Amino acid sequence: MLAIAAAVAFGLALLFDLADISLGEAVTLNTLVTLGLLLLALHLAGVGTGTRSWNWRRRARR
Repeated sequence: MLAIAAAVAFGLALLFDLADISLGEAVTLNTLVTLGLLLLALHLAGVGTGTRSWNWRRRARR
């Protein structure tokens, strides 16, 4: 789910860059790219996957 949110953030950053849209001082192109990278890093770290990291060994042995 976080990877999808990261893809949306990257897509918005690309569209805003191509259309030369500015959302003011608070939300810039770099802000959207940083948000996408943060969400992607959380996804790769396993946050929000719904499985417990300590329990995967127990399930694999059964």
